[in-house]
Amino acid sequence: MALGSWVVSILGSLTDTLTVLRLSFCTNREIPHFFCDLPEVLKIACSDTLINNVVVYSVTIIVGVFPLTGILFSYSMIFSSILRISSDRGKYKAFSTCGSHLLVVSLVYGTNLGVYFSSVATSSSRMRLMALVMYTMVTPMLNPFIYSLRNRDIKVALVTVLSKMVPLKERFDARLS
Repeated sequence: MALGSWVVSILGSLTDTLTVLRLSFCTNREIPHFFCDLPEVLKIACSDTLINNVVVYSVTIIVGVFPLTGILFSYSMIFSSILRISSDRGKYKAFSTCGSHLLVVSLVYGTNLGVYFSSVATSSSRMRLMALVMYTMVTPMLNPFIYSLRNRDIKVALVTVLSKMVPLKERFDARLS
């Protein structure tokens, strides 16, 4: 599965790169972002980018939508299995295990697909820049935090820090027990 992911990702990137190489660019153009994102590079091209846009959306569907569909199908099967668990504690434990992963998947796919499909709907560079910051910086920083919240020691440390900032310790302590 990992090898398959790498091969598909490399082929997708290679396809995007090779189609960009055929473009001509005007001189003295600047991309208003902190890195060269493909849709922004296509905006500053002087030649026709129709083929590039078709390739970008095709690759996005192959690399983004198909795996997302598989993930959502897997989770629907997992959720239906969880609902068949008789004990409430078992259901809670199973849902909490899956919840953190589903949150991270939602953040990653939501921002990635939003960035690449939004270039069709809007030309607002500011909105795209916010989404780019979200999926290149915020999501990777939240990832360890989201997964570590399953650890009881981390929860206690978080409650301790929050209780110093806001006096709600009693309510958090009740939830942890």
